[in-house]
Parts: sequence; C-alpha cells; structure tokens
Amino acid sequence: MAKPPAGSGLKPVQGPALPSVPDLLLFRKNPQQYVAEQRATFGDISFIAGPGGKIVTPLSPSGCEAVALNRDKAFAAEPAWGFMIGRFFRRGLLLMDFDEHRDHRLVLQQAFTTKNLEGYLQQMQPMIRERVAAFPSGDRVRLLHELKELTLDVALEIFLGLRLPRAEADRINKAFVDCVDAGLAWVRYPLPGTKWSRGVAGRAVLEEFMYEHLPAKRATRTPDLFSALCHLSSDDGRRFSDQDVVDHMIFLLMAAHDTSTITMTTMAYYLAQNTEWQTRARAQSRELPAEIAYDTLPKFTVLDSIMKESLRLNAPVPGLFREAVRDTEIDGYFIPAGTRVSANAIVNHYNPELWSDPFRFDPERFSPERAEDKSHKFAWMPFGGGVHKCIGLYFGQLEIKTVMHNLLLTHEWTVPPGYRWKLDYSTLPVPKDGLPVRLTTLS
Repeated sequence: MAKPPAGSGLKPVQGPALPSVPDLLLFRKNPQQYVAEQRATFGDISFIAGPGGKIVTPLSPSGCEAVALNRDKAFAAEPAWGFMIGRFFRRGLLLMDFDEHRDHRLVLQQAFTTKNLEGYLQQMQPMIRERVAAFPSGDRVRLLHELKELTLDVALEIFLGLRLPRAEADRINKAFVDCVDAGLAWVRYPLPGTKWSRGVAGRAVLEEFMYEHLPAKRATRTPDLFSALCHLSSDDGRRFSDQDVVDHMIFLLMAAHDTSTITMTTMAYYLAQNTEWQTRARAQSRELPAEIAYDTLPKFTVLDSIMKESLRLNAPVPGLFREAVRDTEIDGYFIPAGTRVSANAIVNHYNPELWSDPFRFDPERFSPERAEDKSHKFAWMPFGGGVHKCIGLYFGQLEIKTVMHNLLLTHEWTVPPGYRWKLDYSTLPVPKDGLPVRLTTLS
C-alpha cells in the first residue's frame, strides 16, 4: 500500500507482501478462519492481494462503520461494484452514488411503504400457503432448491404481477444465476463456455423479458412493483425512464429472491440441527393465525430471534464493496484514492469481542436481557448500513417469516446426526449439496 503523506500522522495498511493463492483459496473456503488469521497477524485492518489488485478489509466494527456511513463521502459504491457486477446489474440502486443514488432511492422507497407492504403480504400468502403445503416429503429433499423456486415465484408475482409456467420461470431463474456467477468470474471476457459468456447471455434474457412486459405495465396500474416503478414520480415530477425501470427491476428481483432464499435455507439448516428451537418456533406459530396480518409479524418473537441469528452466522450479502474516490483514512490508517475497500459482515459477526461463543447457534443472544447485537451499532450488519442500507429489508423479513410460518405449520425436518453443511463462497454463500433434509408432512 502507498505510504501515508508526511506529517499526516496516519499509519500504512499492512498485508501480505505478494499475492498468495493459498490466501485467496482460504478466503473463499473458510472466510471466518481467514479473518481470524488476518486480525492476529495485522491487527484491525489489512489487505488481501489478488490478481485484480489489493482490497483493504477493516477487521473491526469501527472500521466497517467508517466505510458504511461514509461521512466524508470519500467512498463510492459504483466503481467497486461496477467492476464486479456492473456488466450484469448496471444502474441498480447498489451501483449508484451520492445525489443520483439519493434521487432514485427516494422514488423507490415509495414502493416499500407500510401500505404497500401490507398489500404485498396479502397478495403473497395464498401462493406461499399452497406451494409450501405441496413441498415433497421424504429423505434428501434439497430444501435450498425448493425455497429458491418458491421465492422466485413470489418475486415474479409480487414484483412483476405474473405467474409464469414452470419452464419459463426456470429460464428466468437461470438467467439470474448466470449473472450472479459471472460477477466473480476469473475470465472476464465472453469466451464461449465461460461464466462471463453465460452472464452476458443471461442479462440479454432478462432485458428482453422486462421490455416485453413493460408496455402493459406503463398502460395500466396493477398492484405489483413493476407497475409501481412505471408510475411513481418524485416530488418535482421526475419519473423513471424505461431503461431505469428495467435496470431497477433486474437488480431488485435478483436481490429479493437470492437474499431471502439464503436466509431461509440457513434458518432451516440450524432448525434441523437444533430441533428444540424448531419445536419452540412451531409452538408459537400454532398460537398465531394461519393467515397473518401485517401487525401479526412482530408477534413472531421466536422466529425473529432465529432469523437474526441465522443472518449473523451466514449473511447473504457478505460485504459492502467500495472504492476510495479521494485520499481518506479508516481508524487512523491511510487509504489512498483508487483503493478498493470491503467491509465484510463476517468480520464482526464472528468477532469474539462482540459475541459470546460466536460459532454457536444461539438465538437467545438477541434477547433483551443479553442484547449482544447492541455491543456496537455494526456488530450485526446483514443489511449493510448508511445510505446504501438494503431498501427491501422489511419486505424480505415479511416474506421470510411468512414462508417459515407456513413451513413450521405443515412440515418438520431433520438432518442426519453429525451432518454439517459446506458452503460455497464463490458467489453468494449457499450449501454446495442443496441442504438435503428429511422432510415430513404433519398430519
């Protein structure tokens, strides 16, 4: 890393002298161990040296806070995320900064008001109830795949107002998967057969699909996000262009169904391992109506603690990726302009100074009596923070609680003794084996 300016009083960020393939492999295979080793070697901030250059990683909650809150506007999301996923999710909200980001977010927030969330909940429940009740029973049901299919269908209905044939829904899902996978491709050129090539083709599929349905959404107001984006306007009358609508829809659909799927799969995994918590959550669900109202959601206190602990243990979006647009500092360390910075949730979520026995599944840590998540405002950061905090976090929690409520009422599930999942960290953290469970239908 560059030396701090003379007389600045800032310290240089330390890290490995040369790019290390073993370091990169460890970061992908076991990021918790990598973070612990980096902290032990370099302290509260370091960098990882890869083929694309150095990426600075704060290893403390205060460092992550500095990046997320970005009080002096020294960090931008678009240059960093643009390199990773800009080819496939260009001009999504995550890839905007400063005034443009604020203007687009103010319009988009109108689609996530309490009134709209109440409507989304009412609209999604019949589909969720029907689909969850029809989950297959037996051994080795791959719950990740069942939940992913369900959340895509919910996203298509709520966000697009469409129910697609299975083959068409699968085609759209594959396009999203190919775009996400391409973001971390080593070969970033559309050579035939590469992840990048499949991502480029996937983006074309998604654009064609959105533009096909756009005229109908412009013509008539319907109770879905796609229609809402076509008709929303700012206080001064500005509306989204067709390209704006398509770009936002592609990004929001990806963000909505991938993050919810990972969260529910993580909850299912830990409830299969810790059946006493599954029993507690089911007992509470049985005390509440099968069809819930918006004001029912806060009553899922057990499910809420399980969800928060699952988000701690396996945050669906691993980190906040930024680039310094001018010379700045993090906790007294010099960050020169052009430096890529990644504030990773895993840094704080497994920090033994913030959490007791951090590798253990323990939803009680979120109880008012213990409140370990309050040890620092960024001890728990699955939704990011600052102006880029996840705009759909309340929609996501609403969907997750509704699906898990129905699953608890209709099924119970277990994994074999000693089973431990292995996560694939090459893109978003999902179980490599799809989480095979024994799923039993309750009478």
